[in-house]
Amino acid sequence: MTGVPASAARRGTVPKPAAASTVRHVSLWNIANILTMVRLLLVPGFVLLMVANGGHDPAWRSFAWAAFTIAMITDLFDGELARRYNLVTDFGKIADPIADKAIMGAALICLSALSDLPWWVTGVILFRELGITLMRFWVIRHGVIPASRGGKMKTLAQGVAVGMYVLALTGPLATARWWVMGVAVVLTVVTGLDYVRQAVVLRRAGLAAEAAGSASSPAGSGPSSAGSGPEDGGDAAHGESAAGADAEQGRSSGNPGKARSAGSEEDAGGERS
Repeated sequence: MTGVPASAARRGTVPKPAAASTVRHVSLWNIANILTMVRLLLVPGFVLLMVANGGHDPAWRSFAWAAFTIAMITDLFDGELARRYNLVTDFGKIADPIADKAIMGAALICLSALSDLPWWVTGVILFRELGITLMRFWVIRHGVIPASRGGKMKTLAQGVAVGMYVLALTGPLATARWWVMGVAVVLTVVTGLDYVRQAVVLRRAGLAAEAAGSASSPAGSGPSSAGSGPEDGGDAAHGESAAGADAEQGRSSGNPGKARSAGSEEDAGGERS
């Protein structure tokens, strides 16, 4: 008996058992990772375009804006493509957040160095981004905080505001970019505080779950449990043996009182147990 159908045996084809699990190997050179690499390569090019010809030439600033815009667009698509088509790799997990912060940090620092943007704005945004990155590592073993709608709005507002500052704008648009940057800073602070709150809640829940798991470990099954240890069992067996011996001696010696007394002890012992 081989368990193979006779028809399959006659045809010489034996069905193969289905694999328990299929491991899908994702190539490093997939579209999501390529977009991330492009964004990383755009960072030094963007910096060179920003500082070219003194840093205030409208033509060079337009090229810098084009490089910044391409980088922000790739940021929108690489993560979505990786999740949708299961292209997540270890390289992408590390390189994607680095590329995001590199292009935004380079733009903010260049703008402040060229006196186009106050340094305190750059400091607030960079402090928030670096702080949240450290916060992720702080709670990573307890879980992952999903991206919120506020976080996505913050990223969009930052991109639009920084893009407007990269361009050499004048007139009403130059005034409007100040308000857009104000909205971006407010969203940066609010979403950062909300992320800290969620991280603290997640960490407390994780520590509470770990404590509950430790408390529910089989501590009561050890030798110190009442009535279950070998010494208790030995004493009980010894008591029963002694009572039985007394009863037998009473019967053999013709002393029924002693036999009844021993029997009563056994009954009482049985009730207690």
